Amino acid sequence: MEFRCVQDCSQCCIEREYYPKKIFGKIGVLILPEEKEKIEQLAIKNELKVLIFPRIGISKEKDSTSIQILAYQMMGKEKNGNTCPFLDTETKKTSPHGGFPCKIYESRPLACKAYPLIESKPMILDQKCKFCKEGNTADENLNSEIESLLKIKTKMTTNAKFVWRYATGIGEEQDKPKIKKGWILEE
Repeated sequence: MEFRCVQDCSQCCIEREYYPKKIFGKIGVLILPEEKEKIEQLAIKNELKVLIFPRIGISKEKDSTSIQILAYQMMGKEKNGNTCPFLDTETKKTSPHGGFPCKIYESRPLACKAYPLIESKPMILDQKCKFCKEGNTADENLNSEIESLLKIKTKMTTNAKFVWRYATGIGEEQDKPKIKKGWILEE
């Protein structure tokens, strides 16, 4: 069976989650450093405002002043961090599967191309994806998703002494007191 979006679904582009814990806030779409400028240019071209934060950083010393950024994250356009800025929710256009269309589908980030695969050992399908939730499997037809995920994994592999994660400060209003903002050293 080949992976395909469920009819009328755009949830992966709408809902953001707290990861790895609520204190980090909601995460955005992973953007590699070499993708960041392209995404910013696409936002200008589409007359959109994008909010891009760091996501993962490394350092040789245990201080946040010397962090080298391995990945960024593009936040959603809603105050709570949801809904990708490039998801066209304003017009009446629809994607081929009936959901909201992506304004930059052909130029979307590798993380979007890899979805619904999740990096783990072994790689798994995201069970929050409606296609996967319905018990569907697409193990034999995920070549482009696997290729995208492997590219990301290659860029993110490090033997750095210190790994940092950026807390976005973004989430649901009731969670604000628990959410931090800024670099946090991973333990």
